[in-house]
Amino acid sequence: MKNKILVTGGAGYIGTHTCIALHEAGYEIVVYDNLSNSSREAINRISALIGQPIEFIEGDIRDAEMLRQVFLSHHFFGVIHFAGLKAVGESVAKPLLYYNNNVSGTITLLEVMAEYDVKNFVFSSSATVYGDPEILPIDESSSRSCTNPYGQSKLAVEHILEDLAVSDTRWNLIPLRYFNPVGAHPSGQIGEDPNDIPNNLMPYISQVAVGKLPKLSIFGNDYPTIDGTGVRDFIHVTDLAQGHVAALNYLERQVAPVGFLPINLGTGKGTSVLELVSAFSDVSGQTIPYQFTDRRAGDIASCYSSADKAKVLLGWQAKLSITDMCQDTWHWQSMNPNGYNVT
Repeated sequence: MKNKILVTGGAGYIGTHTCIALHEAGYEIVVYDNLSNSSREAINRISALIGQPIEFIEGDIRDAEMLRQVFLSHHFFGVIHFAGLKAVGESVAKPLLYYNNNVSGTITLLEVMAEYDVKNFVFSSSATVYGDPEILPIDESSSRSCTNPYGQSKLAVEHILEDLAVSDTRWNLIPLRYFNPVGAHPSGQIGEDPNDIPNNLMPYISQVAVGKLPKLSIFGNDYPTIDGTGVRDFIHVTDLAQGHVAALNYLERQVAPVGFLPINLGTGKGTSVLELVSAFSDVSGQTIPYQFTDRRAGDIASCYSSADKAKVLLGWQAKLSITDMCQDTWHWQSMNPNGYNVT
């Protein structure tokens, strides 16, 4: 067994897939999640898939005393930090909630880590920190700016990590900047299970395909792109999970601290909304009715990554195709039309 890892937000979409990848790579995991946007059933499904119970602690990252109890009871090599609110629209309506949870919560977590001398930290960041990119593909040296409180909260944490690395050179701080995670575990047992109406494109398409929603709204068809719809870098969630394993493996190999080391996780390829709809329709055999509506404020035309740094440093690259992403999403959605709500 390799080192023990604390996975905050491990019951969420990316967290669950990463827990499986960590287990397969030989890491011991402890999941810490307040279940505000996730389900206990997801933990049960992970346990079934890996064939053993997972140590799960229901707790909030803003609860310093509870975190201390967790760190006192375990000897962690590091933390993978997924725990955060992530709906852009909700962040605009409730900015204080987002700053309190995503920024203040991360500060509390880092303070407790420092108390117990745990200095390896992999952070769930986002390509939203790049704002409207000046140059494509986007690499890690691109300028950063944000158009909404969700993105600002991710960028604020990145600035905190940069300052922390300067103040104490023993820290290893890797923000992984995800592009657009989609897909599901090939078993169909775990996947994206949004509360209410999905905020992200792929679960919206899949819920239309399964008959839960009547049609897809496509925000804008007049962008300067291949077909007028927005272009994004979609990455399969299981590829993304392997990126976290690669980051931990990288930290285990280091003899000197790495400080603040941001790394993009993406495919390096852009796919338009209409291209994704067409691919999903082909895979599922379902017609996806859609309508064009006005652009959303803050949306950008194109966003895709340069993932060269991940390949060079971590030995990681995305392997799965848009077809794979659509097949696995459809498998999950058709097997679980109501997500984890099995009653």
